Amino acid sequence: MTTAGEWHKSTYSPNGSNCVEAREHSGGADVRDTQNRELGHLSFKSTEWSALLGVVASAK
Repeated sequence: MTTAGEWHKSTYSPNGSNCVEAREHSGGADVRDTQNRELGHLSFKSTEWSALLGVVASAK
């Protein structure tokens, strides 16, 4: 992610559908479904978000 507060789509979706968007902020990060943005988002504390990113990075 490059800019805090802006939503970014997953680059792992082949055609831009069936993916998620995430945005980082000072308290952590938010995640939402790209196709159902109006349903809201999930919020994660910075410790939870960092733990998730660590697990994802180690799985590559």
